[in-house]
Amino acid sequence: MLTFALAVLFLIGTPGPGVLSLAGVGAAYGYRQGLRYLLGLLIGNNLVALAVLSGLAAIMFARPELRLVLAAASAAYLLWLAYKIAFAGTRIAFIERPNPPGITGGITLQAINPKAYAVNTAIFSNFAFFAASPVLEATFKLLIFNAIWIALHLVWLWLGITLRRLDLAPEKQRLINIGMAIAMLGVVVLAAVTAFRA
Repeated sequence: MLTFALAVLFLIGTPGPGVLSLAGVGAAYGYRQGLRYLLGLLIGNNLVALAVLSGLAAIMFARPELRLVLAAASAAYLLWLAYKIAFAGTRIAFIERPNPPGITGGITLQAINPKAYAVNTAIFSNFAFFAASPVLEATFKLLIFNAIWIALHLVWLWLGITLRRLDLAPEKQRLINIGMAIAMLGVVVLAAVTAFRA
């Protein structure tokens, strides 16, 4: 169980579309709207987990045309997000939207988030600790996964809010934006490599 928890920590602790966009919502709109978006991400991630556990994700991704459509949609969204981050100017805004994305936005992002599918597949397909009882194991994994997931995402939300409050020099703000955009491009490249290997 400890190995599983450490795997979860490392897999979801790395920057991906969910945490980067959550930090952006926190920076742009504060805790209240950030928590609404976090709730959407949480619901969406659990829907992805259930799709992986039930085998639905495997069935969906077995169809090459559907896998290509989902990969293209997620890559397009992530490239758009990387562009918005990189060209946010000299302020840390991450995302420019008149209204915060909210719960629905979080659910939608997770539905097309390649990292969510990859992490959930890796987590729930490996690290067996109750092999005799798959339902009990899945239940424990979901509980542990969600506890770590929520804690890490709250940290990313706090980081987004804190970065905005720091009132950094314009050059440093621009470097942060570019760094986050590069991280998003890295996610796009990893998603593309995974899509072509499958």
